[in-house]
Amino acid sequence: MIIYCNGEFVEENKAVISPFDHGYLYGLGVFETFRVYKGFPFLIDDHVRRLNDSMGIIGIDAAVNRQDVMEMIKELLIQNDLLEKDAYVRLNVSAGTHPVGLTAETYTDPVILCFIKEIPENAGVPEKEIKILNLKRNTPEGHQRLKSHHYMNNVLAKRELGSRADLEGVFLTENFFVAEGIVSNIFWVKNGVVFTPSVETGILNGITRQFIIDGLASVNIPVFEGLYRKEDLLSADEIFLTNSIQEVVPVSKAEGAVFPGRNGETAKVCLSLYQRSRFTLHSRLEFIKE
Repeated sequence: MIIYCNGEFVEENKAVISPFDHGYLYGLGVFETFRVYKGFPFLIDDHVRRLNDSMGIIGIDAAVNRQDVMEMIKELLIQNDLLEKDAYVRLNVSAGTHPVGLTAETYTDPVILCFIKEIPENAGVPEKEIKILNLKRNTPEGHQRLKSHHYMNNVLAKRELGSRADLEGVFLTENFFVAEGIVSNIFWVKNGVVFTPSVETGILNGITRQFIIDGLASVNIPVFEGLYRKEDLLSADEIFLTNSIQEVVPVSKAEGAVFPGRNGETAKVCLSLYQRSRFTLHSRLEFIKE
């Protein structure tokens, strides 16, 4: 695999970072994962905007330029022979090299890594089962949850859940409110109304989450964000999950209860919104032009 490492395109085994990178030493790094559909980078502006906002929050005094990211991804697609395929992108920014010890100074020379890999057609799971985790969702390290290197809560949750691809774990907060999945945001439907946990619970405000909320509003389906209990979730008419790689995933089972999965009417609407938009929100011609 060819990856991007601070201005160079190199074989993955030749990419190096300093052992004194504070992204490695103290977890001061943020990242974005998103999909490219045969040359169409989906919701790229939203991902770049969130990445830059997150960098500012953790004290990285720098910015990732949208056009630079587009050119970076284009070159990675070409060098990895993925221009005509669906691909997973991870764009990572860490604080960079600094003397050992915590600092109140800003970081001005971050390390930027980006890699890309193929997502085979029909690789996704059409439906999932969800399980309420025993492990509670930790609170964000700051005022809001970032897509950061602080991933221990998610790792421990995955170990609790196991390796089944068709099973997702759902966190509750310490106050027993529904929060989010290990790698997803969660929505459910009751009597034609859609509900999803508020960011007040400490969840990541996912890019696909925001897209679905806006998309449902555009077709006059109300969405309420709030503090909800497990019982609210499990008494729903249908449930679905969202993230940038797996897209919209309907839920067929939850804690022994059966749900309509991909036959759910609202899930069908969301899947349609997503599929219609992924090839129209950004121009492929702009992306691949010389």
